[in-house]
Amino acid sequence: MLLAVMSGFGLALGAPWLHRLSRAWSGWLLALLPAGLLLYFAGYLPTVARGEAVRVAYGWVAGLNLNLAFRLDGLSLLLTLLVLGIGALILIYGGSYLAADAHLGRFYAFLTLFMASMLGLVLADNILVLFIFWELTSISSYLLIGYKHTSETARAAALQALLVTGAGGLALLGGLVLLGLIGGAWEFSALSSQRAIVLAHPLYLPTLLLILLGALTKSAQAPFHFWLPAAMEAPTPVSAYLHSATMVKAGVYLLARLQPILSGSQAWSVIVSTVGAVSLLLGGALALRQHDLKRMLAYSTISALGMLTLLLGLGSAYATTAMAVFLLAHALYKGALFMVVGVIDHATGTRDVDRLGGLRRAMPLTALCATLAAIALAGFGPVLSFIAKELLLEAVLHLSGGGIVLVPVVVLGSASFVAVAAILAIRPFHGAPTPTPRHPHEGAASMLLGPALLATLGLILGLAPGLVANTLIAPVVSATMGRAEAVELKLWHGLTPAFGLSLLSVMIGLGVYLRWIRLRRAMRWLDVLFGWGPTRWYAHALHALNVLARWQTGLLQNGRLPSYLRLIIVTTIALVGYTLLTRVAWPATLPWSAPHFYELMLAILILLAAVSAVLAPSRLSAVATLSIVGSGIALIYIFYSAPDLAMTQILVETLTVLLFVLVFYHLPRFNTHTPARHHLRDGVIALGLGSLITALVLAVSATPPQSAVAPYYIEHSKPLAHGRNIVNVILVDFRGLDTLGEITVLAVAAVGVVALLRLRPWDGKSK
Repeated sequence: MLLAVMSGFGLALGAPWLHRLSRAWSGWLLALLPAGLLLYFAGYLPTVARGEAVRVAYGWVAGLNLNLAFRLDGLSLLLTLLVLGIGALILIYGGSYLAADAHLGRFYAFLTLFMASMLGLVLADNILVLFIFWELTSISSYLLIGYKHTSETARAAALQALLVTGAGGLALLGGLVLLGLIGGAWEFSALSSQRAIVLAHPLYLPTLLLILLGALTKSAQAPFHFWLPAAMEAPTPVSAYLHSATMVKAGVYLLARLQPILSGSQAWSVIVSTVGAVSLLLGGALALRQHDLKRMLAYSTISALGMLTLLLGLGSAYATTAMAVFLLAHALYKGALFMVVGVIDHATGTRDVDRLGGLRRAMPLTALCATLAAIALAGFGPVLSFIAKELLLEAVLHLSGGGIVLVPVVVLGSASFVAVAAILAIRPFHGAPTPTPRHPHEGAASMLLGPALLATLGLILGLAPGLVANTLIAPVVSATMGRAEAVELKLWHGLTPAFGLSLLSVMIGLGVYLRWIRLRRAMRWLDVLFGWGPTRWYAHALHALNVLARWQTGLLQNGRLPSYLRLIIVTTIALVGYTLLTRVAWPATLPWSAPHFYELMLAILILLAAVSAVLAPSRLSAVATLSIVGSGIALIYIFYSAPDLAMTQILVETLTVLLFVLVFYHLPRFNTHTPARHHLRDGVIALGLGSLITALVLAVSATPPQSAVAPYYIEHSKPLAHGRNIVNVILVDFRGLDTLGEITVLAVAAVGVVALLRLRPWDGKSK
């Protein structure tokens, strides 16, 4: 499994190069890898159908007992097949959709990067590994949404998606760490057996809230839904992949994965069900307000994700089975519909449904694909989504108490699906032809392959649900419930109350479609209402963040070196001084011995030199007096039997003086620009730092030396590094890489200094 995940990242690196070689066939060639991986993972279907899970683990951070662990059970297998199968179709589709794009190779790289990240996310068994791939999907989706980087709206949409999902990711990290600490394990498979401990822990509720924040922001659930419609600025292949079957399902996947660990409490049921129900209704209502087909699909996706979240909140066997079936059905029909909308936009130059009509004759195959996928969206007919809706209604009807509230919610939500399906299947293709920016024509075969396959598959699985009942759906239900569950899927359940409610939702949906134009105008108040909603909150939060960033940048990064030094020194004094005062146990008497005469004279000399450096009228005299301080310190080293340090100090002092003299030649004349009060302030800060260093020396001197590392170096310097000078051995051998890094930093700094010295004022003549 690790090789399967890593191969995706390798493909991302080689995708631009492969595109340059193969051009028109690059999408087909790139699709070979996900298609091959799809066949490989499909080979595990019999194993997973028997209720077994395949797990592999590689050592990662042994000291923390962390492993790079992957696990393939029913839930991860379903998502894996969707990620790879739809990913392969999108690569083929995108190659034709963006054939004229000069940066198609970059698009392939971003898309395969996302595909590999998503694959790692759904296969991860370690919660920290999952988080790493989780964040990789956020970063790669940012690149994909902002693919048209010359568009300001695309850049803003990408940033919005990154900030919202990134903030949720930070909350998720906190929740996962808490979960790992509470459960005493970092693998989902191990945490499943710690459910009672997790539920009884005092930090259960904060853990749950943090994890829900991460999952709900990723799956665009209310009130974090606003980033998804804005993300429709992305090219249609991106929307068809990320916003139908993969990225937005990541949050739902995480909730399903954690259901055996976190569910069972009232907080889980109330929060997850309520958020799901609100998102179901909100997305459905806002979808009917749209006339852009992609935005309409985006809002209907929010509604569908709300339905999945609601089902996870209910948590019953009926609800979990409905969730598994609807998860598969939604990925099939929504991916097909997004691609159909892309074909329409590509062929006509618009996706505004008010400007489309009569395309059936010019685009018969596209119309057929749209009709099949729209029937699945409506959830009424011989399609897989119909079975899911029946199960959903059965789950709600079997609820005690809350079912009375949820029945109208589910019926109205389903009705919005029917209305949107009718709009998508009828208005662009039927009626009188409408003039469009481009002469309409049928889409290329590579663009129709994806929607045709996905829509047909939804129909086949609806007619023969037994094909997936025990091989795919039952393992998903078992993995989500945390126990083995038998599943029976049937297209026709008879004239049941659930069928009656399903029929009612269809009638309401058709009624809404017939009055849609008038209803859409009447729903203008929604724009006013939501104009004060989360979108505006985000704008205000972003503005406040920018104001804060400008303020702190002006304070901390104002371009003035004295300010930087002052801030560093004051911070050091405050933090280290506080620690010294509160954490260090000072002895009653400090060790003290009367200094020798020469030591006292040397100290006086250093102090006088320091004062002279401060009062020096020129830079050269300041450096000269400072060198007296350095030489004095070298003498101290000699007095206390440290000739190596003394030699180093003398070399550093000599080199420093030479460099200063060379640099002074290029600096402007020495002037005093600061008032006296600033000198006084800096003097106080300098005295504070000196006092702090003195206190540190006294603290160290007062504590008996107890080094845990010194005996090691003393013992091993000669046999391991063949050196008698322990300091040299530490610098060159034991800390060799650290020393190399320090030398590199100095070299880079030297290059920067040389570059700055070579700068010349702009003369306005150079190009």
